[in-house]
Amino acid sequence: MRQSIPQNDLETELGASVAQAVANGTALKIIGGDSKSFYGNPVEAQALEVGMHTGVIDYDPAELVITLRAGCKLNQVEALLAENNQMLGFEPLHLGDKATIGGVLASGLAGPRRAYAGGVREYILGVKMLSGRGEILNFGGRVIKNVAGFDVSRLMAGALGTLGVILEASLRVIPRFETELSLGFEHSSAAAHIQWINQLGSKPLPLSASIWYQGRSTIRLSGSQQGVDSAAAKLGGTPETDIWEQLREQRHDYFTNNKKLFRLSVPQTCEDLFPGESQLIEWGGAQRWLSGDPDLDQLRQKLASNEGTVCAYRGVDPGAQVFHPLNKSMLALHRSLKSSFDPAGIFNPGRLYLGL
Repeated sequence: MRQSIPQNDLETELGASVAQAVANGTALKIIGGDSKSFYGNPVEAQALEVGMHTGVIDYDPAELVITLRAGCKLNQVEALLAENNQMLGFEPLHLGDKATIGGVLASGLAGPRRAYAGGVREYILGVKMLSGRGEILNFGGRVIKNVAGFDVSRLMAGALGTLGVILEASLRVIPRFETELSLGFEHSSAAAHIQWINQLGSKPLPLSASIWYQGRSTIRLSGSQQGVDSAAAKLGGTPETDIWEQLREQRHDYFTNNKKLFRLSVPQTCEDLFPGESQLIEWGGAQRWLSGDPDLDQLRQKLASNEGTVCAYRGVDPGAQVFHPLNKSMLALHRSLKSSFDPAGIFNPGRLYLGL
């Protein structure tokens, strides 16, 4: 992770670029590894390259915290943690070898473990960021016990760079599990899977992932050898090959066979809203993928009436809004945050919502 450019000089350089953009009224598109550029609304703006801002600043395995610059490559960070038998608990998506920590935080995308271990923002202890005024701001801390108060640092998770440029982050890490086991079960319908997986969720089982696809449920157990063996004996099922990396990296057949995909977020116990349709269900029923060509407005109305939201994840029609529309109060809150961090509106304009 060595770099020839002194990192303090690079921060000064980035700050000067932002200040110049504000003075000229130039919009900026923040680019790290560019592995998740497909996610969100398209942005037409001048590139602000930040992927060279790399390096681990502090890592003490005993403290279960790592502080690093946002340009660090995700695969290198995971390799470093693995050397110390640790990992990032939210199972981040790479979607390419160029994925960076900054992109992971900005996208807020987490993998199969999300429903059982928490999402990206739950692991953020602090961030250092560059605001739309060209100022360097610090939020949160570098140790778990120092994190208190209104946690501004977690606002960066999922903001897609619309609030500022993430320069550094302190993240909580977790020990790797002693063992993992995948088990398969037959459930002919999504409804049967949803009922079953929620029943399992109420029991003291070491669940760490679940999926339903084409009449088959697969779960992953993670923990001590004794705990996993005990749970497997109670559950039965058929041992399965490890599919979780394919699922996380969206190389599973469902993602490769369907050009247009919608990500549905619903309460875990929500009934099957699309029986007979092509679906893949994750996160104990909370994340559901739907393929096809539905009317997006009608789809969103149906999800909203069931306390859910829709992201037009891939293959969205030109001009369509990718993320679920905000109500008036939430839109006002988003605008207030945007004006506080990026008053000139130069960072990734419109990537989340028009006007933000």
